[in-house]
Amino acid sequence: MAAAFEPLLELEMEMATLVADWSHCDQCAAYVAHMVSHDRHDPIRHANLLSAALNELFEMSFHTRESDGALTCRFYRNGSTERIELTFPCSAEQCNSYEAIVERIGSGQALASYLDVITDDAAHAEHAILLGLAVNYDANIALSGQDTGLMTFVVDLALERLLN
Repeated sequence: MAAAFEPLLELEMEMATLVADWSHCDQCAAYVAHMVSHDRHDPIRHANLLSAALNELFEMSFHTRESDGALTCRFYRNGSTERIELTFPCSAEQCNSYEAIVERIGSGQALASYLDVITDDAAHAEHAILLGLAVNYDANIALSGQDTGLMTFVVDLALERLLN
């Protein structure tokens, strides 16, 4: 039986606070990344990588422009893998869009889709964010337990395994 993910940290923020200022994404990401990276082989490198990935996820929720409800970010660890569960309010249209991207990632089309998105000026930023995490961070991305009006991403990152 595989070892379970152990909880590390939980952050909850009102969406109105998050979307009030773009810099909240970076500030929260940097703070949380340093909190959970202290015991890694190279804590500074790990925190920098985690902060960049987490900032992307926070920005994705920022792009929803939803000001009602809360963003909840939970961190877990299993060995060398960090798990981020990010839940935030999301319209049905946005949920469908995210589901399509995650499906493309799961079907092995992440790189081709990422190249298409980053060369298309009309593409949505959140598409590039998810695909970029899959391609650049070798992230495993799944959706979990969507309630009406909410989206939960489960992102597994094995940052210590990345060479660059």
